[in-house]
Amino acid sequence: MACSCNQSVSSSRKMTWKYHVFVSFRGDTRNNFTDHLFGAFHRKGIVAFKDDTNIKKGEYISSELVKAIEGSQILIVIFSRNFASSTWCLRELEKIAECKVLGQPVLPIFYDVSPSEVRKQSGDFEKAFTEHEDKFKENLEEVQRWRRALTQVANLSGFDLKD
Repeated sequence: MACSCNQSVSSSRKMTWKYHVFVSFRGDTRNNFTDHLFGAFHRKGIVAFKDDTNIKKGEYISSELVKAIEGSQILIVIFSRNFASSTWCLRELEKIAECKVLGQPVLPIFYDVSPSEVRKQSGDFEKAFTEHEDKFKENLEEVQRWRRALTQVANLSGFDLKD
């Protein structure tokens, strides 16, 4: 049984996890850094959820991603320049932030983007959120939740990697 984020991680210590790690990333890192990271996990025997291998074709991706996030012992977020342009990434991030509050460990990686730019939502992140606010005029609360989640996770100590 995996942690469902409705329980605290302290009570879930008795539980087993489906994955050691869940990695949230934008496709712009898939064929370079992220593939190398998954390869390193595999070589070390670390079971990592990967969306293109762990989701059965035809399944509703959103519910599978939520289950994978909840069922992972550690959550890693790879912030890249295009991360905030993806509503999928932001929805994943919102769920990850929720699980972080309930005790799941979260590790941010800033890949070729300044941690300050992510935290302050400036540069490419500001541009992406301006577009989201235009697109989601009827649901600005969702965009605000994404902003809060982004700030929350970007404020964690993580790794700053330059390309």
